[in-house]
Amino acid sequence: MRLLTRLLAASAIISAVPALAAEHTITGNVGLFSQYIFRGLTQTNEDPALQGGFDYAHQSGFYAGVWGSNISWLSDFAPGTSASLETDIYTGFKPTFGDFFVDVGVLRYQYPGTYLSGVTKPNTTELYVAGGWKTISLKYSHSLDETFGVCDAEGTYYLDLTASWPIGDFSVLGHIGKQEYKGTCNGVDNDILSYTDYKVEGAWSFAKDWTLAVGYTETDADDDALTRAAYTPASTNNFIGDNFGYLYLKKVF
Repeated sequence: MRLLTRLLAASAIISAVPALAAEHTITGNVGLFSQYIFRGLTQTNEDPALQGGFDYAHQSGFYAGVWGSNISWLSDFAPGTSASLETDIYTGFKPTFGDFFVDVGVLRYQYPGTYLSGVTKPNTTELYVAGGWKTISLKYSHSLDETFGVCDAEGTYYLDLTASWPIGDFSVLGHIGKQEYKGTCNGVDNDILSYTDYKVEGAWSFAKDWTLAVGYTETDADDDALTRAAYTPASTNNFIGDNFGYLYLKKVF
C-alpha cells in the first residue's frame, strides 16, 4: 500500500511537470548590430554593437529580464570616463484581453565604469505604462532620477508610438518618439536636450527564430546640444542625433 501511494504521488508530480513548464517561459536573444541606436541617438559612435539578454515570463503576465550592449557615448562625451557597457534590468506585468494588452513595469539602466569626481552618473530608473492592440502600441516612460547623466532631470519622459505590419515572413515597422527633458542643470534649461525621433524598419524572419533587418532613423534634436564637440576635441565632432541607417542580425532561443 505504501509503495502504491508513493507511485501515485510520483505520477502526480510527473504529470504536473508539463503544466508547470507551460506556465513559465525563459528565452534568450543575441544580436549583432551595425550600430546601437537608442531613441534616435547613436550609442556607439556608428560602430557595431553586440547585444543580448534573457527573459522570463509567466502565463499570468508577469515578466522580468536582463539585457546588455556595448556603448561608447559616455567616454566619447566625457574624456576620463571609462564606461563601455549598458546593462538593463526590468520587470513588469503585461496581461492580455483578446487582441488588447496593457503593460506596466520598471526599468533600470546601469552603466558600470569609472567616472570623474563630481560627474552626474548616467544610471537611470524609469517607470513605464503601455497599452496596445495587436501590433500597435503606445508607451509612456517616466524618469525617477537624474536622467542619463543630466542633473536635476527628474520627471523627464519618453512617449513612444510604434506599429508593425506583418507580411508573411516579412514585417514593416514605423515609430515616432518624443523625449522631453525636465528641470534645470547648472543654470541651463534641460529642455534644450528634448527632441522627436522617427524610425522605419523592414525585417525578415527566417530559419528558426532568426531575424535580419534594415532600418533608418532621424531626429529633430539640437545639433549644438547633442554634438560631441561641445565636450571633446573636434576629432570626435559627431552629432549623435543625426540621420542613421542600420542593419542587424538577431537570434532568439
